[in-house]
Amino acid sequence: MSLNSYEKYLTEEWGISPEVLSLINACEKRLMARFRSLDEKLAVNQLKVLKAMQENNLSDSHFAWNTGYGYDDAGRETVERIFASVFHTEAALVRPNLVNGTHALAATLFGLLKPGEELLYVTGTPYDTLQTVIGREGEEYKGTLRDYGIAFREVPLDDQGDVDLDAVRAAVSDRTRVVAIQRSTGYAWRPAVTIEKIREIASLVHEIRSDLIVMVDNCYGEFVDILEPTNVGADIIAGSLIKNPGGGLALTGGYICGPEKLIERISYRLTCPGIGAECGLTFGQNRTVLQGLFLAPKVTNAALKGAMLCGEVYSSLGFEVCPSVDTPRSDIVEAIKFNHPDLCIGFCQAIQSVSPVESFVTPIPWDMPGYQDQVIMASGSFVQGSSIEISADAPLRPPYIAYYQGGLTYEHARFGITKSLQVLVDRKLIDAAALQ
Repeated sequence: MSLNSYEKYLTEEWGISPEVLSLINACEKRLMARFRSLDEKLAVNQLKVLKAMQENNLSDSHFAWNTGYGYDDAGRETVERIFASVFHTEAALVRPNLVNGTHALAATLFGLLKPGEELLYVTGTPYDTLQTVIGREGEEYKGTLRDYGIAFREVPLDDQGDVDLDAVRAAVSDRTRVVAIQRSTGYAWRPAVTIEKIREIASLVHEIRSDLIVMVDNCYGEFVDILEPTNVGADIIAGSLIKNPGGGLALTGGYICGPEKLIERISYRLTCPGIGAECGLTFGQNRTVLQGLFLAPKVTNAALKGAMLCGEVYSSLGFEVCPSVDTPRSDIVEAIKFNHPDLCIGFCQAIQSVSPVESFVTPIPWDMPGYQDQVIMASGSFVQGSSIEISADAPLRPPYIAYYQGGLTYEHARFGITKSLQVLVDRKLIDAAALQ
């Protein structure tokens, strides 16, 4: 094998074997046509963000600080108008005091649901941290939805891991108020819910009853497609700024986009009734939030390519991956079923080792708040916990599935996949002969 200058550098400086390089190159070559399709979506999304900023007359003055209550903060209001424009809604809440995606979802649910009403999840069991918001039977009072007399039911996915529309129709009851969709996989073994499937679900739900609210957990899905859930019938979406829409620059925060009347109700739970969205200091973060949003389509494109390469590499070695290489993508997450804890841990530790921050740290499984099992998390990121930066995590339970996501640049994501394979080969967890 003749090595070019980049490959020689990888071999001499990073200890990557020619055999690993050969496999990575072959897998990347098979993906080139699909990468070009991703680039077309990137171009549309980039112009969509640009148009939103221009239409809302974004000015340098909007980056200035305010103080105290944050009354009449023109920058904050402009940020929220821009997000509403990008996601095709009447209004938005974009705040640094939304501490993560789970908080944004919780504020949304508490704002939309009253005691005696019901939350219906149609994508199976919600992600681990949201289960603590909903509340589990027998738990002592923690201020959960259940504690406030709000009912919860879930509709299992069908045998193919898809949303069962007939079961959704049958499950809606008189007290159902919010029908929720988790777009991304979470810790489930299923493809992300596509935009077209969200369209079908929203159409069905609104056909059943016009007053039902369709809410989408949009985490990991922003800018993966040209359309967003709110373009196809979803009433409200929520997510985190340290995932796709923050472009790696937002230091913290979350967003909620939807109709003005629903955003107003949610704002009363974020602050308090009578104040709502009128107060709230942004701590000088408007510039980084909007610059991150401007870069978000490109960064998401890089993360998508990295996820696809990850799936192609590990499926070529005989591991089950989700989504499969030929499945249309609707989030940036790639899951690999390792079926052995050492493989799962080794993969995550390899991803940590290629991080720009704390690459010297070796992650181990630990009891993480909000999760039922020990979790290993690899995330050496500039923004703590930012999963649009290269990261990997896994709950330590059979069948030992690792979830890979992120990459501010494709080059970094590509190297992360390369290094993960090399580490598993060096530890003799993968037979080098399998690379041939």
